[in-house]
Parts: sequence; structure tokens; C-alpha cells
Amino acid sequence: MNSQILMKFALGVFMVWIYVAKAQDMTAFPPLLTGGQFEYVVQPGDSLTHIGARFGIDQSVLARMNDMKSSTRLLPGQLLQIDNRHIVPEQLEEGILINLPQRMLYYFQAGRLVAHYPVGLGRPDWPTPTGPFFTANLQENKTWHVPKSIQAEMLREGKVVKTKVPPGPDNPLGKYWIGLTLPGIGIHGTIAPASIYHFQSHGCIRLNQDDIATLFQQVRSGQSGKIIYAPVLLTQLEDGRIFLEVNRDIYKKGMDPVSLVENLARARGLSNLIDWHKVDNTIRLREGLAREVELPAPVQNGDTP
Repeated sequence: MNSQILMKFALGVFMVWIYVAKAQDMTAFPPLLTGGQFEYVVQPGDSLTHIGARFGIDQSVLARMNDMKSSTRLLPGQLLQIDNRHIVPEQLEEGILINLPQRMLYYFQAGRLVAHYPVGLGRPDWPTPTGPFFTANLQENKTWHVPKSIQAEMLREGKVVKTKVPPGPDNPLGKYWIGLTLPGIGIHGTIAPASIYHFQSHGCIRLNQDDIATLFQQVRSGQSGKIIYAPVLLTQLEDGRIFLEVNRDIYKKGMDPVSLVENLARARGLSNLIDWHKVDNTIRLREGLAREVELPAPVQNGDTP
């Protein structure tokens, strides 16, 4: 009996090790970045939260990027510096890729990235699941049939319990719905645009209204996709520059970013080309943005440093 218990314990430890080791795939990331560096002119009604949600930047990071506090009130016409570069985690031949820690959705056609959007995802106590899927149905102006679990939450919070919400300005699904084969999960618009690039949903994937309108016209029923969990991404572009992106381990999967970066660098043969002080700073900040981490090019004889 004792030997059986010991074997079960050892098997359990081994399975946990396998899970942690494979929680993030060590395959090479494609040499692709999305986003860019540019100036944005503040519009009436803008806030750091809304701008961050639109471009895929944390409010606090956007504030630090512009030497201001997160609570700073913006003025129309004010110029903000934006850097919303992200590393593409994988290159699909066709379909949708969502990386949960990044809060980003990527859409591919014929092996080419044709669109990328920031998304809102499931809160930590109601996480968006990972795994492969197919687009099961596409609907405009869908009635929201409120799941029993959310009805129970409404009751606990003292809210009016609704069983369904018809199409219209109060429907949290927005105008467009892309249902997935993952149970109860869909990609849809939202009437709460500030929730984009946050973890506030009951598991579904929220997009800005303009983004879901565009994606809805491109996606077809039965198209494949997958949701992954890769908080740490490292890639080398064709021009030799090396970028690292470190996101928060929002669902507490126990990943060590230092080990992940070391393993990724070793697998790509980049360890001796990386400035590890820059890596340490990128890991410390966990900004969720692509940062250059390569060592400076050596100065040639006769060149001015």
C-alpha cells in the first residue's frame, strides 16, 4: 500500500513538472511585430484608460510613457507618445490566434497576418479557456441568453436577475457575435469599451465595436483557431534586432519569466547576443510590450562610438 501511495505521489509530481515545463511552448516565435511608435492627438472624452484599451497598452504604462500620473486628466489636442508593439506568438496558415496574457487577437489568411486587435478577457476567477476551436456560428444582433451561473452571480450581488437581453444598446454582446466550439465562449463586441485590454469578462473575448465589425466580415463559419497562454515572448527580426515581451501571469500558472527567457534564448541560440540587464528590467516592469534587448553592435576600428 505504501509503495502504491509513493508511486501515485511521484506520478503526481511528474505530471505537475510536465505541466509547468509545457505551460508555454518553447517553439520559435515568428519574426513579426505588430503596432508601432507614433503620436496620438487626444480627442474630446479621451482618458488614459480608453486610449490604452483602444491601442493595447496598460493605463499605467501609457502614463509612464508620457511622464504623467495614471489619474492625469487629458486635454483635447494634447499629444501622447504611443508605443504599442507586440510580438506575434505564432504564425497560423489560417484562422484566429488569441494569446491570453497578451490580451491580443491575431487573424491570419493564407499564412499572412491580416489583422490584430486588443481584446478583453475572462477575469481571474472566471478565466477564458485555452485550446483549439472552430467558429461555430456568426450572428448579428444576437439575443443574450444569460447563463445560469451569471444569473446566480446577479442574485448574489443584489442585481435584477435577467434570463435574456434582447438586441440593443443594453446588450453586452454588442452587435456582432462569433460563437466558438469552446463551451459558452464567443468573440463579440461590447458596450463597455474601457473593458478592452482588461480581464473583466465571464470568459468571452470582447473586441472594440469597430474591430469586431471588421473581423466579422472576414471570418467564416467553421474556421479554425486556438487560444494559448504565453506570457513571455522572444524573437529576432530579420534585421537582427531582438525583442522581448513579458506579460503578467494573470491566471497564476506559476511560470518563472527568468527561466522562460533563458530557455527561449538558449533554444534560439541568442544567449550571447542579449543584454541581460535589459532583460532584467523588462521582466521587472512586465509592461506587456515588445522591448529591444540585443547587445549594442561592437564598435569597429576607426568608427566613432
